[in-house]
Amino acid sequence: MTVSNARLAARFASLGGRAALIPYVTAGDPLVASTPALMHALAAAGADVIELGVPFSDPMADGPVIQQAGERAIAAGVGLGSVLDIVAEFRRQDTETPVVLMGYANPVECMGQEAFARRAAEAGVDGVLVVDYTPEESAGFAALLGQAGLDPIYLLAPTSAESRIREVARLARGYVYYVSLKGVTGAGNLDTDEVARRLTDIRRHVRIPVGVGFGIRDADSAARVARHADAVVIGSRLIQIIEEASLSDGPQAAIGAAAQWLAQVRQAIEPIRKQG
Repeated sequence: MTVSNARLAARFASLGGRAALIPYVTAGDPLVASTPALMHALAAAGADVIELGVPFSDPMADGPVIQQAGERAIAAGVGLGSVLDIVAEFRRQDTETPVVLMGYANPVECMGQEAFARRAAEAGVDGVLVVDYTPEESAGFAALLGQAGLDPIYLLAPTSAESRIREVARLARGYVYYVSLKGVTGAGNLDTDEVARRLTDIRRHVRIPVGVGFGIRDADSAARVARHADAVVIGSRLIQIIEEASLSDGPQAAIGAAAQWLAQVRQAIEPIRKQG
């Protein structure tokens, strides 16, 4: 495995003890043409890393909000190739904000793992999280990503056994994404104390940053998580804001609404430094 992706490593190294803010948006929603502008707006509003969802027809880990965003994008013809084109367009103006693709194995397998790793690196992707590539079965894919200068990123859950944590620790680069709730995105209530306990368990093995997502829906919950996590990941609530503003006032208004909301979250976590 090669060293971690330079852009991701530099971003985490620059935070000075503050949690990174990582918004998740679905590529192609509300419009394919507006996604690069949305990404630029999120970066300007304080996003440290952008997770860009690759639309897929059967997203088993996603709740209804993200599923519907993916369905809208698929209806507009967005596939993995389109997503890579979006990243390349974003990179023409922004060479500093890390971009992580999050999606499922089927589109990667259709493109071919080697071709995907090469094309993602050429487009300017920094990390890749494939939900249904388990660490026990994806060492070869992780190696391909590393050879291309991309970080393989893995999920951990409240139910992850110590053996799974060790496997993730062995392969992951960039950061690890801890799913703070059982179930799908957008579900449940966040128990910050339990998150803190699980992060302690995870850090016994994982030596790279650990981000927390699922259940973070406002500035207050983001701030509570930021006291313990290395990164705060927000998806469903942000996509809701984009959808509502787009339906009422159009895609440009949706970009503004998303950026305004994310800036409020960034302001809430800005003064907080991780405990422990």
